[in-house]
Amino acid sequence: MAKPFELFPPVRPIGENEILTKGIDMRDHYDFSESVKNPYAKKLKKQVTIRLDEDTIAYFKNLAEEKDLPYQSLINLYLRDCAQSHKDLKLEWQ
Repeated sequence: MAKPFELFPPVRPIGENEILTKGIDMRDHYDFSESVKNPYAKKLKKQVTIRLDEDTIAYFKNLAEEKDLPYQSLINLYLRDCAQSHKDLKLEWQ
C-alpha cells in the first residue's frame, strides 16, 4: 500500500514572475460575479504621519497595554471621542 504522500507529486512554490508569465490568474479560480462593494469602505482608516512627543506615545502605549488594545487604536478612539464631543483645547501662552 502506498504512503499517503506518495499519491501526490511534490509541490513546489510558484514565484510571482512565474504566475505572470504562465497566465495564472486568481479570477480563474474564484467567482466574483456575485460580490458586493464593501459598505464600510467610506469609514476605512487613512494612514497619516504625525509627530508626537515620546512621553505622549509612552503614555498611550502603557494605557493601551493595561486595556489590552493596540496603542494606535487607543489614540484613534481618544481623538474620535474629542471630535465627536467637540472638545475645545484651552491654551494660555505665557
